[in-house]
Amino acid sequence: MNSYQKPNFLNSIPPVTRNVLIINAIIWLACLVFKRNNIDLANILGIHYFQSRGFHVFQLITYMFTHVSFAHIFFNMFAVYMFGMVLEQTWGTKKFLIYYMVTGIGAGLIQMLVCYLRIQSILGDLPPDSLSTVHYQGYDLILQDMNFRGLLGDLNALYNGTTIGASGAVFGILLAFGMLYPNAPLYVMFIPIPVKAKYFVIIYGLVELFLGVANRTGDNVAHFAHLGGMLFGFILILYWKKKEKQNGWHIQ
Repeated sequence: MNSYQKPNFLNSIPPVTRNVLIINAIIWLACLVFKRNNIDLANILGIHYFQSRGFHVFQLITYMFTHVSFAHIFFNMFAVYMFGMVLEQTWGTKKFLIYYMVTGIGAGLIQMLVCYLRIQSILGDLPPDSLSTVHYQGYDLILQDMNFRGLLGDLNALYNGTTIGASGAVFGILLAFGMLYPNAPLYVMFIPIPVKAKYFVIIYGLVELFLGVANRTGDNVAHFAHLGGMLFGFILILYWKKKEKQNGWHIQ
């Protein structure tokens, strides 16, 4: 007697892509529930600057599965579903999982590197008395008082800021799709004609670079984390291609 399993939406999605969608949805719901009980789960799971008291190594992984707004998780997971599924079907489960985790962790590392550079720049611009206060109190002042203005306010924001979301890994996925299927037509909102994937990725990357360098007041998007996901994805794809060439076989 043969058993028959009725097909459903989730079963039609490759395993890694499916589990990424499920884990993100569960953590998003958990953040909402915990918040009602005055527990900021996103602050615990989100990645903090590495010299902050709130930093833990596990955040390099958990941050990429954490969202607090519906729009944030919807657009990220929609991109994972649309493009991640294609990559997983092309590469296979193991390879896609490695790629997703490497680009996500890489994005977090780049974000912390940018924070470090910006903090060092601010410390160099602070008046001597402010600088000595910050140093001799071991950054306690920065961590405890959220009412600073000016340079100390910027420094405080960098130390206390939390980065969350799958966007770094998503940008890595977009890069990989653009490299594997450069001429695939993509339909972008408000643009009436299709854009080839390779041009879409290049334009998106340049926009993120411009916004990251501009560092506009009130912009809380981690643009360099997005670029970090693309950078680590590009390096990993080049590494794989080199290994495949050395082994005498090729996987698209």
